[in-house]
Amino acid sequence: MVWETDEDKSKAIEKLDTSKYHAQPLRRVYIEKYGKKEKRPLGIPTMQDRAMQGLMLLALEPVAETTADRVSFGFRRNRSAQDAMEYIFKLLARKTSPQWILEGDIKGCFDHISHEWMLGNIPTDKRIMRQFLKCGYVDRRTLFPTEEGSPQGGLISPTYANLTLDGMEELLLKKYSASSTGYTHPNYNKEKVHLCRYADDFIVTAENRETLLEIQQTIEKFMEERGLKLSDEKTVITNINDGFDFLGWNFRKFKGKLLIQPSRKSKQKVTKSLSRTIKYYHEANQELLIIKLNQITRGWAEYHHCACAKKTYALIDHRLWEMLWKWAKRRHPRKGKKWIKNRYWHPKGNREWSFRTDKAILYQMMDMPIVRIRSLDLKKNPFLDGEYFEHRRKQHKKDKETAYLSSTAALSGYYAL
Repeated sequence: MVWETDEDKSKAIEKLDTSKYHAQPLRRVYIEKYGKKEKRPLGIPTMQDRAMQGLMLLALEPVAETTADRVSFGFRRNRSAQDAMEYIFKLLARKTSPQWILEGDIKGCFDHISHEWMLGNIPTDKRIMRQFLKCGYVDRRTLFPTEEGSPQGGLISPTYANLTLDGMEELLLKKYSASSTGYTHPNYNKEKVHLCRYADDFIVTAENRETLLEIQQTIEKFMEERGLKLSDEKTVITNINDGFDFLGWNFRKFKGKLLIQPSRKSKQKVTKSLSRTIKYYHEANQELLIIKLNQITRGWAEYHHCACAKKTYALIDHRLWEMLWKWAKRRHPRKGKKWIKNRYWHPKGNREWSFRTDKAILYQMMDMPIVRIRSLDLKKNPFLDGEYFEHRRKQHKKDKETAYLSSTAALSGYYAL
């Protein structure tokens, strides 16, 4: 179903009657998991069901934001992976910071959340919620029931997952940061226990390994109540000097200094994506190839612009140059190197090798300025403190613009066509 006109949308709104609503079965779709043979199942709702989920989300999201863990960063308004990275930096950068990290991974989080727990604990219309959860799914023209989980692909599913996992922070605070009278304060946190969660991935810090083993058991009980369990393979305890990966970055101390860099897996993933794009467009003209590559390079560079990524940017730029050189040679096997260079690479500004046409120019990651994001006030609520988040967004945008304007690319007008 497609709502093409305003009239179609108005008629659809009139059908959003909660008293008579019945959800249709989901359409099962499988997408690839990077580096794995198994695929991730998604449940795609109909447009009518998406609209009803959106309506329920309008009422549930303010409640979820008010009751959420302060250190939860995934699937929340005005919070990002970069905010989580900055929070972890503040936790681990000092000499007196905790040295041990529990990397937590929940096994099939969205697929195994207990329906009974959600229906009993999430403050929303229970009948509508039961319709969302129990609607079943169609896979290869066969209808299957949904007995557990909140299907990935639904508009409201991330909020359900966040509400299910909220409470971990309070659990750890009461156990490790509370006085004998129950008052919680950082001064009581002798074991330096801190949590950072992004959706279903999380880390917990502590002063020693033994404390983390104890915390792991506590979290396992917390998960069990919700029908979840930690992955035995991916849940590990690591020393900060050995480093750990989280949200596409590697966090590691070198001689007491914390460095946050793009992880090896993240670099391999973007390299593979660039290679796949060049192979797919091997017969396309240069301008179209540049447009498709820029979508990848700009997006990846933007994501990592708060980390120590300059060396990584240079590495990916070099890998991309090598792939493009092979692409050009393959198109003209009988031409010499000088002819190929003059055909696809032209001088621009102070650079001799610029892969460009008259209408498009390949973006180089090295031109992305490294700008540290400002720390987020964890007590702020997007529904109550809109001005704070808008000012913060504008300030970071200004910081990036200022850094770029002082770069070589900006001073030479490299991207001006």
